[in-house]
Amino acid sequence: MPATNVLILLSDEHNARVMGCAGHPLVQTPRLDRLAREGTRFANAYTSSPICVPARASIATGRYVHEHRCWDNALAYQGSPPSWGHRMQSAGVAVESIGKLHYRNQDDDTGFDRQQWAAHILDGIGQVWGSVREPLPEAHPAAALFKDIGAGESSYNRFDRAVADEAVRWLHERAGRRDSSPWVLFVGLVAPHFPLIVPREYLDRYPIDDMPLPRLHPDRGYRRHPWVERHARFSRHDEQLGTDARRRLALASYLALTSFMDEQIGKVLDALAQSGQADRTTVVYSSDHGDNLGERGLWNKCTLYRESTAVPMIVRGPGIPAGRVTRTNVSLVDLFPTVLQATGVAPDPADADLPGRSLIASACGPDDPGRLAFSEYHAVGSESAGYMLADSRYKYHHYVGHAPELFDLQADPQEANDLAGDPAYAPVLERFRRRLLDMLDPVEVDRRAKSDQRQLIERFGGREAALRIGTPGATPVPAA
Repeated sequence: MPATNVLILLSDEHNARVMGCAGHPLVQTPRLDRLAREGTRFANAYTSSPICVPARASIATGRYVHEHRCWDNALAYQGSPPSWGHRMQSAGVAVESIGKLHYRNQDDDTGFDRQQWAAHILDGIGQVWGSVREPLPEAHPAAALFKDIGAGESSYNRFDRAVADEAVRWLHERAGRRDSSPWVLFVGLVAPHFPLIVPREYLDRYPIDDMPLPRLHPDRGYRRHPWVERHARFSRHDEQLGTDARRRLALASYLALTSFMDEQIGKVLDALAQSGQADRTTVVYSSDHGDNLGERGLWNKCTLYRESTAVPMIVRGPGIPAGRVTRTNVSLVDLFPTVLQATGVAPDPADADLPGRSLIASACGPDDPGRLAFSEYHAVGSESAGYMLADSRYKYHHYVGHAPELFDLQADPQEANDLAGDPAYAPVLERFRRRLLDMLDPVEVDRRAKSDQRQLIERFGGREAALRIGTPGATPVPAA
């Protein structure tokens, strides 16, 4: 396969089911749907961690969170381990970014020749209060996240428009050069991440009264797992919304933000085509994690259920099957080898132990039902580590200090029926437990994460001081 350019389009907090091509009955995503028709969509794609900073460090390094040790939204990527961007630079491939990266800061050498409209953790510090987990505070110490929702315009909306417009300019400018050597461009949008504020023209597409209420709500008899219940008591997101009317408004706003994001993606893809570079460019669309969208009385991310850990994943380019939907499990750690294969850059010997596999190879090969997906969580609102393993049939959740969960994804794709306590599934449960132990020591990794977080807290003056440090919600972005 000849070397190509690579265009990575990464949104933020996009629930994998919320695309027309994924079968969502309400959302309008014509540009992503077209991309899926022209390429391969992965129906089972997962984040390495259901929260921004750790997931993005995994995208950069191709390594799981327990390997790169960017545990939460205050311990961000600083340039080590090496990123795929470093590999591009070593091979002489131009590599730039436009938009949100969510690393420590713009000054660290993270593998980009140039960063434009770069958004990183606030002041290079991030959410220090979220690192306080020993013991976990009874309730979220910061401001409400759902005070303002609905029609309007936020700094995030303006930022995404500016990022898309800059990407359009970049693509046309690049096409005007005589240099035809491969390039890599990373474009980071923030929608549909909260705040759930969106221009009226998009919200009007989604009548609020038509929004179905989230399923499995505790008010209607659903019992949350104790680890999840503790997280819910800490975050209080559903409590902040308060009424079914506001829950419906939140869902409509999220769908509207997804359509807004889809439109920005469309601008960039149109520019790629108009600049004459589409036929020699591999395009990857994904997101850093999903959103619970009120399921189980939960909003945002931070849990191991598919609402939070599943991500959209679409790949289009030369040699990639068009219109294919593959069930092979893939992950954000697969982006590293994908960029190398697409650009024709040979892996470094130090990359030999990377856990990922090129998305191009997975798109072109037969479905692999046995391939495992792995995710882990050590961040905001968790009193202990949570780990997820999934193959094509079962999904296993391991919580340090708590009972596990097990779901049959074929019979129960919504993960409503926990089978962990059913004696008939004891062999399956044990098989996944042993697979997890083959990968890591869950208790030791939990200890290591908390040790790193404890050191961070001490650098900021101890527990009480740390609880007052860091942005209370969405990370600020450069003003547009």
